[in-house]
Amino acid sequence: MSTTLHAHGLSAGHGDRVLFEDLDLVLAPGDVIGLVGVNGAGKSTLLRMLADRTPQTGRITLSPPDATIGYLTQEPERLADETVARFLARRTGVAAAQRTMDAAAERLATDDTAAAEDYSAALERWLALGGADLEPRADEVAAELGLTESLPQGLDTPMAALSGGQAARAGLASVLLSRFDILLLDEPTNDLDLDGLARLENFVTGVRTPLMVISHDREFLARTVNRIVELDLAQQQVGSYDGGYDSYLAEREIARRHAREAYEDYADTKAGLEARQVVQRNWLEHGVRNARRKARDPRKVDSDKAGRKMRAESTEKQASKVRQTQRRIERLEVVEEPRKEWELRMSIASAPRSGSVVATLSDAVVSRGEFVLGPVTTQVDWGDRIVLTGPNGSGKSTLLALLLGKVAPDTGTASLGSGVAIGEVDQVRGLFRGAASLADTFGAEVPDWPEAEIRTLLAKFGLRGAHVLRANDTLSPGERTRAALALLQARGVNLLVLDEPTNHLDLPAIEQLEQAVESFDGTLLLVTHDRRMLDTVRATRRWHMSAGQLTEDR
Repeated sequence: MSTTLHAHGLSAGHGDRVLFEDLDLVLAPGDVIGLVGVNGAGKSTLLRMLADRTPQTGRITLSPPDATIGYLTQEPERLADETVARFLARRTGVAAAQRTMDAAAERLATDDTAAAEDYSAALERWLALGGADLEPRADEVAAELGLTESLPQGLDTPMAALSGGQAARAGLASVLLSRFDILLLDEPTNDLDLDGLARLENFVTGVRTPLMVISHDREFLARTVNRIVELDLAQQQVGSYDGGYDSYLAEREIARRHAREAYEDYADTKAGLEARQVVQRNWLEHGVRNARRKARDPRKVDSDKAGRKMRAESTEKQASKVRQTQRRIERLEVVEEPRKEWELRMSIASAPRSGSVVATLSDAVVSRGEFVLGPVTTQVDWGDRIVLTGPNGSGKSTLLALLLGKVAPDTGTASLGSGVAIGEVDQVRGLFRGAASLADTFGAEVPDWPEAEIRTLLAKFGLRGAHVLRANDTLSPGERTRAALALLQARGVNLLVLDEPTNHLDLPAIEQLEQAVESFDGTLLLVTHDRRMLDTVRATRRWHMSAGQLTEDR
């Protein structure tokens, strides 16, 4: 079925703050639209609006009207006691369709004349969403993703028991299994390993379903989308760019340069006319004063009529010039000055260097149920810049915890060197979780800082006003990530540990992070699946984890 979504005149905001307004959008077969913009620009708000078809203003229509919309949220919602199998049924829409079909089936036994028609429609939708063969397809996709073998109870494992990487693969499985008429994906690349990213890319480029995706993975956008919609919060504009991500970057740069040039031309022209008008007014006032002075001079006789007439004509001519200049100013087409965009400006504060040996592992082994890490023997030296890659579930985060002394080895030894000052952004941003406020959590990490300085620093990272008083659990993933980055700037570190730091960061912030990492002169441990970061980061060593075993590229 060929499906098209039309949105007209959409607006959204929070209180007095406008996110976007008068947004028009068409999502048609063949469209793979990348939705971009800084964090807080309203990207997720727009996706939810399209999925629910409940805009604050404007209208959203589907053709045909009974088409189905699949919406993959940014963080997989883990319901209490929900297994992976039930999660997949819910996320593919099959569970809801099943309930509707069951309700219609119960009515068949009554005298409800519409029951048969309702049941037929419900059955048709259940079949269209893939309900008839969901179970065998789910088993197959989960096995292909390596999800089944990594779970102790297979697809009967509770979602709450999954790691971040496993939950990401469950989310990916729900996308691959979906048979919606339109797909809306909110940051599906988060926490996916390179294999998962490749599978998602193959799906997105091969699907014929109209699709809109939010992603901060630059390489993913460059490989998949054929159109970009930008929510430009600073300029309060919505931009649409045909072509891929890289062509969007080039077009946007040209458009911004032209906007700046147009404003500067307008401002220069207006300033020149206003300066001319000042001169003309001065000449006019000078002429009027001269005329009045001569009119009061008793030595002048009435026969000086020719002089008075000439001065009057000169004054009127000067006044006419003033009026002409004013009309030219009023006829200028006003060009608004492009608003200065808020940009994250971050650096990583350095502590005095540590000892020559930062961390060592000797035949270290960590067991977690059926998973075994090691034995690992390695050493991290001062100034090493190590990039660690590997599939989800291979033990990367466990290895970092072992090196940092957060996990003790079951056998073997692990030790941290002298003078090591650790700055860490862990994968789940665990420091900024719980009911405590952001201000209290941050302040506990820098107890010598006055509250005013804490607020000032957090504001530089886009965390202003009410943000700092909110409970950590109410913050968005992007806000928790920026809080963790702010902490790196607040206290000196000489060992920087970043575990998937680009997750939930917008594109300008990722670029700022890359620059800060590049200029950091201490020891670096970096885990990332961001392929552009992998290509650009300056590394002295490259480690790879696979099934609990560590190898180093030589």
